[in-house]
Amino acid sequence: MPDANVRIPEEAKDRLAAIAAAEGLSLRAYLARLAETMLTPAERAERAQKARAALRAWNGYDPTAAEQHALDGELDRRLAQVQRP
Repeated sequence: MPDANVRIPEEAKDRLAAIAAAEGLSLRAYLARLAETMLTPAERAERAQKARAALRAWNGYDPTAAEQHALDGELDRRLAQVQRP
């Protein structure tokens, strides 16, 4: 498969190269692995739907859209608390 060129700021390239090197990978190998392991929005939505179906079948948990929204807000609030310095 031919390589592609991607233009990003030099600082971003340097940061990615440092992360790759710390993991013993070239930048090329690191980016290829990253692309293989990251999920697209559609893939995340599909996994979430499957998880909801599994929970519903396992224990009847089936939150409404409003309940999901409230739970997402609570999770965001708690994550913001943890991330504060």
